Amino acid sequence: MTIVTLISDFGSHDYYAAALKGAILQRNRNLHLVDITHNIKNYDIVQAAFLFKNAWHHFPEGTIHLLSINDFSHESRTFLAIRHAGHYFVGPDNGLFWLVFGTMPDEVYELPPLPSGNFPLTHLYAQTVGHLSSRQSIAKIGTRRRDMVQRIALQPVTTATQIRGSIIYIDNYDNAIVNISRTLFEQIGGGRAFALYFKRHDPIQRLCNHYYDVPVGEILCRFNSADCLEIAVNMGRAATLLGLNVEDVVQVEFGE
Repeated sequence: MTIVTLISDFGSHDYYAAALKGAILQRNRNLHLVDITHNIKNYDIVQAAFLFKNAWHHFPEGTIHLLSINDFSHESRTFLAIRHAGHYFVGPDNGLFWLVFGTMPDEVYELPPLPSGNFPLTHLYAQTVGHLSSRQSIAKIGTRRRDMVQRIALQPVTTATQIRGSIIYIDNYDNAIVNISRTLFEQIGGGRAFALYFKRHDPIQRLCNHYYDVPVGEILCRFNSADCLEIAVNMGRAATLLGLNVEDVVQVEFGE
């Protein structure tokens, strides 16, 4: 049974996600549909890319991933089918795939133009998923592309003693996730003592492995399962309690 994952900004209160699933199952009712999430903030391809790139590689090879976020943001309104690392990906050419992969994937094909009618995305996506799930050649799905829309995510700024990053996501537990990776932290820090500054709060000067490394209600920082630096409160809601928001600056300073 072929697995099809879905991630979108359709939300969970409207009929859009259900209509899309129904159209896909009409093509092949033996598919196993898995929702990653339909609650991406409207048009936010940066948020979608962060969540998706930390989820898709956990699925088995041969999985088809359907990404429907901000589908009509780009003037050309083009849509892509991609084969990469043994998986298939379908979605708009609006910079989302560049944020996910950071480079050109193995094979990229431009899909035929959207048909006319109400909610034409359901037809295009269902047709594409049907083609891929029937094990037909991806080369027959559209026109081969050697490029796609590029979008560069905001990157931390570094010096020999400092990393200046920003909050990129607030998760369901209200933890604030920062665009500073473990690799970058260790590369710049080199094992030195550090102080993590955010807003007007006292700096955090200890790196924890677990939330319970500090008493309940205390602030901590750690690297999460995505290997991103995270500001949290043990058994609490860090972003709300500390007034943290996406795009807030976070600065790490290392000792001499």
